[in-house]
Amino acid sequence: MAGPSSPLTTHVLNTAMGVPGSNMAVSLYRQDPSTAVWNLITTGTTNEDGRCPGLITRNMFTSGMYKMHFETAQYWESMGETCFYPYVEIVFTINDPSQKFHIPLILSRFSYSTYRGS
Repeated sequence: MAGPSSPLTTHVLNTAMGVPGSNMAVSLYRQDPSTAVWNLITTGTTNEDGRCPGLITRNMFTSGMYKMHFETAQYWESMGETCFYPYVEIVFTINDPSQKFHIPLILSRFSYSTYRGS
């Protein structure tokens, strides 16, 4: 994984239990504009605070379409629960990679939401 000053961050919040979404597998992809193929950049796991630091370096962070993939079924199963969405994929476009982007995932067993933070 990249260093701690990643221009792209995420934070998983389990609103059903009121806790951070810790130990959730996260993958980051970038789409090849010429082939529309998703290329894996990195994988990681959220920490105790529900964050996954160091997703990408500033040098690797370029304009384009990205996708964050969250393994929600594994997360809920680790707590003895089931869920409706086995995974969540958030697709977003970066037009100005000099900015900082924060992509939170707010979830329960039967719903999720996200927004562009900073």
